[in-house]
Amino acid sequence: MFEKFCDVLCLEKNFITVEINPPHGASINSVIEDIKKYNLHEKVTGFSCTDNPLAKLKMSGVLSAIKVQQAFGKPVIATMSMRDKNKLSLQSTLLGANDFDLRCILALTGDPAKFSDQPDVKGVLERDSTLLLSIIHHLNKGVDYSNKALKPTPKPIYPFAVSNATAKDMNSLKKRMVKKLNYGARAIITQPVYNLENAKELLALFDEAKEISIRETAKEAHLVLGQFPIVRARTANFIDDKVPGISVPKVIIDEMNLASMDGEEKEQEIGFALSKRIFNEMMEVHGKVHLMTHNRFDLCSALIG
Repeated sequence: MFEKFCDVLCLEKNFITVEINPPHGASINSVIEDIKKYNLHEKVTGFSCTDNPLAKLKMSGVLSAIKVQQAFGKPVIATMSMRDKNKLSLQSTLLGANDFDLRCILALTGDPAKFSDQPDVKGVLERDSTLLLSIIHHLNKGVDYSNKALKPTPKPIYPFAVSNATAKDMNSLKKRMVKKLNYGARAIITQPVYNLENAKELLALFDEAKEISIRETAKEAHLVLGQFPIVRARTANFIDDKVPGISVPKVIIDEMNLASMDGEEKEQEIGFALSKRIFNEMMEVHGKVHLMTHNRFDLCSALIG
């Protein structure tokens, strides 16, 4: 299943994944039923599950990913944040997930523990996400992080990483891409992209990063363009003002602000039309997209068509 998933990523034009946010509760069944309601699992290549984003308590991303994968028979990328786990915990989780055939891992440093909604949470954070990529590199060689042989050896693990979509110095993004490719990332998912110029610049930077990387696996690595549909003006303004690494073009903000003056229905109509146009453009120019919608699976389904 995962080999086919990576073949689609590497060889086929269309590759679409959808992010799932596990619930603040003890079951992901309602999320699975919502995906079924919109037949979304028939329209995508796979899913991803987040790991306590913004350090807010959610059901385990890895266990959620296992359940979603079993429900749909579709590959799921499990996010693992460095914020909450040391080397021992990371390796233990990866080995256990491997036995359940969960083998795509998105390595994140993670939002700081100070953002948490839980009292007095302390982050672990032995290192940034490159530590997890390094651990996966070891496991794929059949050894643990201390180079002791693993018996039985794990099935191949496919590491993913992330990148901002914009920066004051875009070459700094390229350097971080090179670093993650050197640590073995097979794909890099960007923050949301809102115009073709940004997408083309990121694709060019990624190609340059692949040329520079010392890792053989970088030659087959791919960039996946993040998409976060905007259907509310306040969301467009918040993302542009408050979220690092993302830039929403002024023309989109202006259009959404104007639409909001004519009521919520008009605002959402204009927002969807803009989001659909952007999604179609990204699929046309590159064909590899990761949708993030805070579990708005109705919106995902409508965008994909």
